[in-house]
Amino acid sequence: MQVSIEISMYPLATDFIPPIKAFIERLQAYEELQVIGNTMSTQVFGDYSRVFDILHDEMQRAHRDTPKAAFMLKVLNGDLSPDA
Repeated sequence: MQVSIEISMYPLATDFIPPIKAFIERLQAYEELQVIGNTMSTQVFGDYSRVFDILHDEMQRAHRDTPKAAFMLKVLNGDLSPDA
């Protein structure tokens, strides 16, 4: 099953851009994900189980690196990527 997820990260820090960029760059390193970013959020597309495994690891890492950070996710079953 495919999944489409829209993610917004809100580091509760004065210098908030570096943790967001680092999180997105780590997601982009996974070849099995399609990652599309814009100024408001990041969209991730891929296999449901694999995407959530990756998000589990990368969100946990983000919380270790930036202890006060909120994530907002919108999850839709199915592939809504522009290529679908």
